[in-house]
Amino acid sequence: MLTISNLTVGYEYGPIFTDLSISFNDNELIGIIGPNGAGKSTLIKSILGIIQPSAGDITLNDTPVTNRLRRDKFAYVPQRSDLDLDFPVNVFDLVMMGVLSQISRWHSVGKTEEALVQEALERMDIAHLANRSLNELSGGQRQRALVARALVQDADIYLLDEPFVGIDVASEAQIMDALRELRDAGKTIIIVHHDLSKVANYFDSVVLLNHGILNQGTPDQVMDATSLSQAYGDHLIIMDRHNHIVQGG
Repeated sequence: MLTISNLTVGYEYGPIFTDLSISFNDNELIGIIGPNGAGKSTLIKSILGIIQPSAGDITLNDTPVTNRLRRDKFAYVPQRSDLDLDFPVNVFDLVMMGVLSQISRWHSVGKTEEALVQEALERMDIAHLANRSLNELSGGQRQRALVARALVQDADIYLLDEPFVGIDVASEAQIMDALRELRDAGKTIIIVHHDLSKVANYFDSVVLLNHGILNQGTPDQVMDATSLSQAYGDHLIIMDRHNHIVQGG
């Protein structure tokens, strides 16, 4: 179980959240939702050590999360805005980076590693794009390449930051299928997500965040009018899974 205790994170202009504590269950697809600026990406980046908290503890199965543990047990799919499209790498080499992150610097890349990359490319239906550079890909193709890079890491915890922004419906469905397979194989997947209409169909549990934890539980427990209005304000339009308006508008 991934556990965060009394986490405080802030920037020059002030704290994003203070004394935040939460646990993420194993073997679940977990959605983190909340308004813009609520601290969703900050929470993910704090877990990964990209942002350093000023206080608090992060543990995995009661073991402190160190950089080495992150390398061995965590995989990350960043926001598209964090990706350098001018970085001179093709799709095959991008996915190979996921393999290289898991092996010794003295270990040479051979057929075994290349087969892992090829399998991930085929799983995400982008094997035909292996020699394309990132700036030649569509948004959906690029996101599938990033997911393929995470797949080859064979991590225990997968963290994805807004993976469905700006991609096509087919790519989104394919990525979700891959993530469900990971969940069914015993992995924990944590996704920062913005589309409330898909929360009930995508996630086993949900965290509602706005500079602190407002609610946590199953989609039915969290996606209630009171909690969502507290997070997003009274002007939020809330729809059920059948696209019927239940509040707002």
